[in-house]
Amino acid sequence: MCNRYASDIRKAGLEREFYGFEEWSETRINIILEVFPKSIGPVIVKRDDGNLEWKRMRWGLPGPPSTGGAPVTNIRNLASPHWRGVLGPANRCIVPFTAFSEYEDSSPKGKKVIRWFAPPDRGMMAFAGVWRTWRGDYGSKKEPNVGEHLLFSFLTTAPNDVVRPVHAKAMPVILSTEAQYEEWLTAPANTVEAIQARVLDNSALEVLGDDEAADYAGGYIK
Repeated sequence: MCNRYASDIRKAGLEREFYGFEEWSETRINIILEVFPKSIGPVIVKRDDGNLEWKRMRWGLPGPPSTGGAPVTNIRNLASPHWRGVLGPANRCIVPFTAFSEYEDSSPKGKKVIRWFAPPDRGMMAFAGVWRTWRGDYGSKKEPNVGEHLLFSFLTTAPNDVVRPVHAKAMPVILSTEAQYEEWLTAPANTVEAIQARVLDNSALEVLGDDEAADYAGGYIK
């Protein structure tokens, strides 16, 4: 289950919206945002006028009451009545990423080994996400965060042949073309399961070597 990913938003032309200035041209600093559960990530939604809009959202939708409502970052069971209300186009989003991680199934006991995956050209793709507004405490006992929050999660599916040897249970649903972005943002709710079931082409991802993967393990990289 993906619980950490990187989003180099310069590659999506979002640096001014997120940082307030053109990061590369104005500061000559390369910053990659690493996103963890409950932290803020860059998300794109389609407005009522048909234009795309960038938003800051926190990663993790409240889970079913039966689980205590703890934030859920990865959604697989679309048959659950709990998720039915966020599967329509109005609650869809695309979540830009440049790399994502999974823990190795074969990790030694007590020591989780993390592996990173990225497009071969090191470009940007997107997760198929859903979002909603939620009011409540999205913090912790030590640091409460009460208020109205924009929250997102993304769908998972069966892993392809690149991810499966590392993590056999699941991988995120990945969108790799503008046509797929548009389809995800507009397709009827009854087509979501078919989109989820598509297996990403093996050529779209590769496992990063240890040296390159280290670049994605520090949060903000300068």
